[in-house]
Amino acid sequence: MKKIEIGKKVKNFKAESTKNEEFILNDYFGSFIVLFFYPKDNTPGCTQEGIDFSDNYNKFKKLGSNIFGISRDSIKSHQNFINKYKYKFDLISDHDEKICNLFDVIKEKNMYGKKYMGIERSTFIIDKKGTLIKEWRKVKVKGHAIEVLEFIKKL
Repeated sequence: MKKIEIGKKVKNFKAESTKNEEFILNDYFGSFIVLFFYPKDNTPGCTQEGIDFSDNYNKFKKLGSNIFGISRDSIKSHQNFINKYKYKFDLISDHDEKICNLFDVIKEKNMYGKKYMGIERSTFIIDKKGTLIKEWRKVKVKGHAIEVLEFIKKL
């Protein structure tokens, strides 16, 4: 599958999600789409990132934006994560890594000297016509949701 590029239309994809039985990217054209990829449910950084996006959810909605979190966790894990932290947005399960591979977010990581392949925290904005217009890679959680919001305000 060809990787995404800034300025190019994002290929439609389908996936399991928490609020709808199936997420279909094209269904959200007409609004800005914020996709944030995170490593794992219920881990400190991922939890805080979700809280930050959720706390600003209404501001994103007023700007015509939909927010979706994506990880390799199961729908059951995602449901528990949403219920525990009362997230206001949908989570997408990419257990087969098709979306992660499309957005090229699977990278070699190192924890305590052990190397493994995992999701590199990344955020992407797709415009109302389906074109990728912005990406953040190697995201640091603190202040990131506000940075994304400020970018959308300028559009």
